[in-house]
Amino acid sequence: MKKLSLFLAAALLTAAVSPIGVSASDTEELTYSDSVDWDKFRGQNITINVYNWGEYISVDDGTEGAFDTNRAFEELTGIDVNYTNFASNEELYAKLKNGGSSYDIIIPSDYMIARMINENMLEKLDYSNIPNFELLISDDFKGMDYDPNDEYSVPYMWGMVGLIYNTTLVDPEDDVYSWNILWNEKYAGDILMFSNSRDAFMIAEKYLGYSMNTTDEQELRHAASALTDQKLLVQAYVMDEIFDKMIGGEAALAPYYAGDALTMIADNPELAYAVPREGTNLFVDAMCIPKGAKNKEAAELYINFMCETLVALRNCEYIGYSTPQKYVLDYLDPELANDPIAYPDEATLANTEAFIALPNATTQLIDELWTSILTASEAEPWTIPVFLLACLGLSIGINVYRQVKKKRNV
Repeated sequence: MKKLSLFLAAALLTAAVSPIGVSASDTEELTYSDSVDWDKFRGQNITINVYNWGEYISVDDGTEGAFDTNRAFEELTGIDVNYTNFASNEELYAKLKNGGSSYDIIIPSDYMIARMINENMLEKLDYSNIPNFELLISDDFKGMDYDPNDEYSVPYMWGMVGLIYNTTLVDPEDDVYSWNILWNEKYAGDILMFSNSRDAFMIAEKYLGYSMNTTDEQELRHAASALTDQKLLVQAYVMDEIFDKMIGGEAALAPYYAGDALTMIADNPELAYAVPREGTNLFVDAMCIPKGAKNKEAAELYINFMCETLVALRNCEYIGYSTPQKYVLDYLDPELANDPIAYPDEATLANTEAFIALPNATTQLIDELWTSILTASEAEPWTIPVFLLACLGLSIGINVYRQVKKKRNV
């Protein structure tokens, strides 16, 4: 079984061979390959619906040389792109499972891809329309456990989960290299937490010394109990909202994805990133086509486009995540290519674990426990003693009144 922590160590090395006819010293020479007929659908009035994570693609943000990925695809192919965002794998899954939405491209994470394959929710890909998979995606990212025969997915980005923290709000004496800090009462009201169940349970499971893929009911209930206890300290459960909160100094601590941590640190140099020693999740996000997609071949052209060296490079530069594309590291800014957050060392990778698709019964239990956690009393920790003191004061007041009344009646 292929281990992420082993093959990604090899993926960190810059490829020795550059694309034919391209100079590794000049990124401006990168152009689109002739691997497919990019004009095949031009003039046919086709629109594809793309459903992706927020903040997860290069857009025109007004800066010099900005690259708008979807606009570039539209100009190259004549196909329009209707682009929308989701915040978590669970949100994506629920949207597709409940029906009523039509997408041509989705970009879930590894464990969710495996789940969707098992539930017959994905189309098999026609790789004759995606030659860049064979040409440009590293072999280390093929034959993955979540899609062992490479039938349903093409890798887009990879990364890991760590702890982003504000160096001006976190006591330097406190250990940011342990998940324990997310249960430290000193930071009550200053902790942000994932609002999706799989990532939240992963942290609690590692905090307790369990596997993030445990199916043991007792261990899962212990993790739920830990998350319920932690809720008293949590300011908010977030996904994309984390950007404004951490960049704006509204919270001290938050677990999140490494690529987004780089973006936040760039906007607020008071932020830093740590990978807890108990271990963490290492993930691959990949491009898939949902069952029944209306424009499957056009969607495959989009996937092929996203694998282009130029496109993968611009996306990687913009979002900060790590790439499975063979040649991007040849052109990436050395500061990013050598950043230990984006491309961690072998020792860090060896202490990671990949999510797997859990049995349906386990998934259902986690969903039930997560709902119970979120619907538990939302009283802030400091309101509990205040309430008790108020009750005590009221009780004393009533007793004093009764004693005074008795004396008056004597």
